[in-house]
Amino acid sequence: MSAGGAFGGNRGLRPIPPEKGVFPLDHMHLCDLEKKEYLSCLKSSGHNSEKCRHLSKKYLQCRMEKNLMAKQDMSELGFGKESNMEASGQNVNERIDNQG
Repeated sequence: MSAGGAFGGNRGLRPIPPEKGVFPLDHMHLCDLEKKEYLSCLKSSGHNSEKCRHLSKKYLQCRMEKNLMAKQDMSELGFGKESNMEASGQNVNERIDNQG
């Protein structure tokens, strides 16, 4: 038998923590309402995620509050510019039209 251990695993080496984006499942259903709102929005909008960004943000905030994922600033998760645009009253289509 090789020194690598059963099934080729390295015994004695410390495991490497998972990459960012891997987080515990919500076994206790702490954020079920937010998840269901987001999935319902996706279904009703023809899976246009831009129309459901506010619910995606709400879901991520819930996960952070319940320690189901690491706490991060929402701008690091892609919500910085979008929230500024929402405050100005611009919608997604206006942003796209103005860029082109």
